[in-house]
Amino acid sequence: MFADSPKRYAIYSIGASILTLALKFGAWAMTDSVGLLSDATESLVNLTAGILALTAITIAMRPADDDHTYGHGKAEYFSSGIEGVLIIVAAFAIGYAAISRFLSPQPLTNLGPGLILALLSSVVNYVVAKVMLNAAHRFDSITLEADARHLLTDVWTSIGLVAGLAIIIAMPEWKILDPIIATIMAVNIVFTGVSLLKRSVAGLMDDALPEEELKTIVNAIRSYTDSDASFHGLRTRKSGPKRFIDFHLLVQGDMSVKASHDLCGLIEDLIKSKLSRAEVTIHVEPLECESSYDGWKIGGTCAEKVKDSKN
Repeated sequence: MFADSPKRYAIYSIGASILTLALKFGAWAMTDSVGLLSDATESLVNLTAGILALTAITIAMRPADDDHTYGHGKAEYFSSGIEGVLIIVAAFAIGYAAISRFLSPQPLTNLGPGLILALLSSVVNYVVAKVMLNAAHRFDSITLEADARHLLTDVWTSIGLVAGLAIIIAMPEWKILDPIIATIMAVNIVFTGVSLLKRSVAGLMDDALPEEELKTIVNAIRSYTDSDASFHGLRTRKSGPKRFIDFHLLVQGDMSVKASHDLCGLIEDLIKSKLSRAEVTIHVEPLECESSYDGWKIGGTCAEKVKDSKN
């Protein structure tokens, strides 16, 4: 059922989170390190995010229906947004634990075995994150990408944590490094959460497609327009993996319906060949009619961003 589906990779994330959760909480229980506790807390967030991701992807994959005529792709933005909030909450919890340890430093025990467990969890997260990033690119899924980048953040923070705590093995009197590392990790995690929130809000607010994709669209339209045809009113947005593109195509008023239909078909096919999962809507209007030039009224100004692009 999940042989070629983004759901399969969301399940990988959940499995990795459960395994690393056990390893990291085991490492914390062995060492009583607030740094390792912060690392384990982030894995708890990873598990919650993985479950949310699977739920969101399942909803996003549903076809359009009477109530959601553009499909359900925006469910992915809710997932990544909630994940961003959870990450920030986890960061504050880590910061609180670090402050407590600053005020009352504690000796650490069994650091060697604990760090081995932490490193092992990093290996698991790294492998799964790389697999998920490849899948995110293939399925064009912001949910999979967010989950994968969250796992990679976990990997780098864990490696930094292990490196710092390894110093304490050699110099136990430097136990103050433990809450310092936890604080640095908390700040880093906040940045990750804020970044995810920004991207999620952008998707929910129907931000235009990136400039490079706009150039691709504009150049595709220009391939079939000349002195006898032009366009305006270009609007774009993204909903999950789908790209929605619409614009007004101005042609000679005496062009037949079939000829204008065929021209639209050529433009649509070219855009779709360059941008995956694109849905293109073209409104045909006569060049000679003054009322045709009303694209600005609907906010169709995406082409303004690339108006000087010729390539």
